[in-house]
Amino acid sequence: MSAGTVLVARMDSMGDVVLSGPAVRAAARTADRVVMLVSPRGAPVARLLPGVDDVLVWRCPWIDPRPSPVEREDVEHLVERIADIGVDEAMILTSFHQSPLPLALLLRMAGVGRVAAISEDYPGSLLDVRHRVARGLPEPERALSLMVAAGHRPDPDDDGRLALTDSLPDTRGLTGPDGYVVVHVGADAPSRELPLELGADVAASLSGRGHRVVVTGDDHDRATEVAADHALNLAARTSTAELADVLRRARVLTVGNTGPAHLAAALRTPVVSLFAPVVPASAWAPYKVDRRVLGDQDAPCAGTRARECPVPGHPCLNNVTTEDVLTAIEELEDTE
Repeated sequence: MSAGTVLVARMDSMGDVVLSGPAVRAAARTADRVVMLVSPRGAPVARLLPGVDDVLVWRCPWIDPRPSPVEREDVEHLVERIADIGVDEAMILTSFHQSPLPLALLLRMAGVGRVAAISEDYPGSLLDVRHRVARGLPEPERALSLMVAAGHRPDPDDDGRLALTDSLPDTRGLTGPDGYVVVHVGADAPSRELPLELGADVAASLSGRGHRVVVTGDDHDRATEVAADHALNLAARTSTAELADVLRRARVLTVGNTGPAHLAAALRTPVVSLFAPVVPASAWAPYKVDRRVLGDQDAPCAGTRARECPVPGHPCLNNVTTEDVLTAIEELEDTE
């Protein structure tokens, strides 16, 4: 029996939306229609996920890192939009530190008859399926477990890996031929980004060894410090779909713990992940892709969820050397 229209909510960033892909595909297997409710940061990549029929965008004031003030008119407009869609079921995907209950309340106000979420808090009448999972589970598996608990099982032939649509723009006019190495600058949280000095030295060393290097990111000026005169700087020059194609054509990506790491994983591009342990690598490292995770996972900042590094000198990442990164890249290339 079809589940009708299923709304899948994931209200944070691009990477989080990519990680919800296996869960979305499970919903699509049983639904007539899947609508994703996402933030402005997550919307471009939500449109690239297999199984998504429509995307609803809203800036969530209890999740967005730079939230606008709560306005009654804005909330009521969201409730009306969901009601107009005619949602039969809603699956609220969250990180372990986020509560699904405020959104569950809005979904009830919109007339959604069945709501499911992972929740440690008592949900009262807000949830029909209150699911619980162990801490540290890989985020895609955590989200998929909610779908299964709510009756949306994946196709037996689905390998559970991250995936994007094949319909990506061709960016070879920007990059030239395939086979370059990408160095990505920046992250949603400064504590989780590739250190600029390290990135610049890695890019220069790769270029010196005869590799073509492409630098990506959101901030063109900061990326210029990394690209210098030995790499192509595409920072702030690509859409999300174009960035995905740039990563698809790369041999390997070097990056902090941020969305493009998960884009690369969805495209089967190997990842050297400079991973600050402010969140656990067990949950957030690039999923089911060839990877090397660098950085002290037992550093004092472990588990703090800090956006700015709380330890002087940011030792968990600043102690990673250029040679560590180059060795990791070589190891990944040897596995291909």
